[in-house]
Amino acid sequence: MHYTGSCHCGFVQFTFEAELDHQRICNCSVCQKRGAVIARIPDDALGINRPLSELSIYEWGSHTAKDYFCPHCGILPFRRPSAPTKAERAEGVPEFDGWAVNLRCVSGFDSMDLPTKHIHGKAIIHDT
Repeated sequence: MHYTGSCHCGFVQFTFEAELDHQRICNCSVCQKRGAVIARIPDDALGINRPLSELSIYEWGSHTAKDYFCPHCGILPFRRPSAPTKAERAEGVPEFDGWAVNLRCVSGFDSMDLPTKHIHGKAIIHDT
């Protein structure tokens, strides 16, 4: 399916093609405060109307994730997820080279019917 979305003020607009089969909700400190509902999509599925250099970026924890925000309204429409920790890699968690799109920024989309995968980010111990 084809989706479009934006930040609140419309400065950042995006499109993507994906078959969404679930949404992800994380309980880490940043995601709890942000309230985003995430869907992961392949790297080449996301089209962005602005160069990433025009967006604000936030890195925390392991500094492997990149959260992109509108510099005007402060909304996070998408992010690059963090790399798996050593413990996660030992458990077989694969690397993900794609985007995490905030479904709450997708125009006319209601994720209430999608199954939810709960991510226990509070329990992740970041290593280098």
